[in-house]
Amino acid sequence: MKFASEFRDPAAAKALLAEIARTCDRLGATRAKPVHIMEICGGHTHSIFRYGLDKLIHEGVEFIHGPGCPVCVLPMSRVDECVQIAEKPQVIFCTFGDAMRVPGHRKSLMQAKADGADIRMVYSPLDALELARRNPAREVVFFGLGFETTTPSTALAIQQAAREGLGNFSVFCNHITVPEPIKALLDDPEMVLDGFIGPGHVSMVIGIHPYDFIAADYGKPIVVAGFEPTDLLQSVLMVLTQIEQGRAVVENQYARVVPEHGNAVSLAAIADVYERRPTFEWRGLGEIDASGLRIRPRYAAFDAEEKFAIGYGAASRNVPEPEGCACGAVMTGRIKPTACPQFGKGCTPDMPLGALMVSSEGACAAYWQYGGARAVAAE
Repeated sequence: MKFASEFRDPAAAKALLAEIARTCDRLGATRAKPVHIMEICGGHTHSIFRYGLDKLIHEGVEFIHGPGCPVCVLPMSRVDECVQIAEKPQVIFCTFGDAMRVPGHRKSLMQAKADGADIRMVYSPLDALELARRNPAREVVFFGLGFETTTPSTALAIQQAAREGLGNFSVFCNHITVPEPIKALLDDPEMVLDGFIGPGHVSMVIGIHPYDFIAADYGKPIVVAGFEPTDLLQSVLMVLTQIEQGRAVVENQYARVVPEHGNAVSLAAIADVYERRPTFEWRGLGEIDASGLRIRPRYAAFDAEEKFAIGYGAASRNVPEPEGCACGAVMTGRIKPTACPQFGKGCTPDMPLGALMVSSEGACAAYWQYGGARAVAAE
């Protein structure tokens, strides 16, 4: 890939849209409903709305927004535990910026910072490591958050801390995995899904074979996709073509970035530092077995849950969503964001009720940024 414009070419997009329309027309002769395609990744959701693909694509395709936003699926109890750690004396709590305004039961990290907690936005766990080196008398805690995309960088930071003997550095681990929630959705009898657009950046780390069960066990096609408009349109066409031909396989549209077997160095770091949790709570999906990662005992000195006796290592609790908040239904694709009674009213980017409105990959944020605000204003 030399230029982004190669993947934003209007002529190529029009040709793909025309072929999608022809395929949908052929499928329409045997189907009473649109083809429901779930884009798992929140980055794909934002690309769909940024480029207006939801309006350009044939009515025979309906995009279903999936749970691929790690900030969004984090339950309120874990946000509360972040605040609890951050408010401890002598703690410097480090986090990525999109987690700052996610509301907990009591407050968000942004509100805790306003109340005096030393909370700092960082771009990488390496920034947190540097803070630990410069502040040996302080406890520096990094909020390890994300799918397999960000998991390796946190693992490498822990390995480096171990090599340097940085005993004042630890990670509050909330890393989660993509395949398990997909299985939970497919096992839900209320979900009607015909195919999937697979996450590009996650697959860059894990490869394409962790999704084999989707095709083999459930008979659903999945295409790992890039993030430009022609990437997404080509991936939709690939899903539709599989459905038309009666096939269900894992295909890789994003081969320029995603290797078949993933990134060996990243996978080795993950295997060294983490192990599976027996269960992990997801916003909107509840407890999902083996869907979260925790730090292995050999690195317990760098595990904030162990160091501060908090989280799943202690007496963690489920915290219900605020009354009227439909994050769970939106997160699992049961409703669109605009169907939530709080959208644009009780929940806005300035005063969020749920995480989906503030995360850079949240579906509600995408709807708001690319037209939802105008729709609410017009009511």
